[in-house]
Amino acid sequence: MPIRPGMTIPLPGPLHAQRDRIVELADLGFTDVWTAESDGGDGLTPLALTSVWEPRLRLGTAILPAYTRAPACMAQSAASLADAAPGRFVLGIGSSSNVIVERWNGIPFEEPYRKVRDLVRFLRDAFTGEKVTQRYDTFEIQGFRLGIRPEQPPSIVVAALREAMLKMAGREADGAITNWLAPGDVPQVAAALRAGAGGDDRELVARIFVCPSANADVVRAGARRAIAAYMNVPVYAAFQEWLGRGEQLAAMWSAWGAGDRKQALGEIPDSVVDDLVVHGSPDACRSRIQEYFDNGVTTSALAILPFDPDLDHWDAVQSLAPAAGR
Repeated sequence: MPIRPGMTIPLPGPLHAQRDRIVELADLGFTDVWTAESDGGDGLTPLALTSVWEPRLRLGTAILPAYTRAPACMAQSAASLADAAPGRFVLGIGSSSNVIVERWNGIPFEEPYRKVRDLVRFLRDAFTGEKVTQRYDTFEIQGFRLGIRPEQPPSIVVAALREAMLKMAGREADGAITNWLAPGDVPQVAAALRAGAGGDDRELVARIFVCPSANADVVRAGARRAIAAYMNVPVYAAFQEWLGRGEQLAAMWSAWGAGDRKQALGEIPDSVVDDLVVHGSPDACRSRIQEYFDNGVTTSALAILPFDPDLDHWDAVQSLAPAAGR
């Protein structure tokens, strides 16, 4: 599959003022832009603007939670953007987490595997333009017909962290999205995705966390806070255990569970930080990012982390761009 270097948007600053930077992303050699949806902007508005500002960029969501838009609303949202940007939109959906779904949105976080699988199946049905009357395992649709018929239905990729979800993504969707993994973890993830697809190739998108700074102590201190925040969410803890980091993170989990946050941060080894967050000189970062591609990632969605206060975000974008290494 083609290698696609991507960047996370929106960039810092007002969304309305980002047109020139978005255009420059394409000039710098990025092929994709990817959004998320948690506690900041929604996942679709930045892509809608980008679809008009820069037609060279492919647009992707990484991810829209499967719970926070009802199925018909999700189909309408996806079809609208696919209609606005024919052949350039990739719909990334996933279960998200109990924190975002349940604590922040007041929606029960139940049966995440079946919920995501059922939504993928419904979207496939809806994108045909036929009337959908169907009982899925986690919801029922009575007589919905999508009134927008995009020239090209969007590709669907599924957020997947462990074997069962990765295999489902390979079987039911066009690929998978993953994050918080090292280059050395990619073959294990890619193998599960390929197994679900019956040996066929699927797109594998990786959100890669990067801080191009040589100030290792500052970066590691910030990275420890981010790692602790994520790795104490059950789905991410289980992912790291599946990848084989359970022993390395056991002391952190123990301290966190006991309520000692400071001790928990101190228990995260440098080796784990260096596995999960790309940092160092821009050349070292680009080399490390290439390892993800070499090991089976097909699409990157770089997420620049502002751990070094002396780091300018746009300077970091330029230093990590594909054109920078030529």
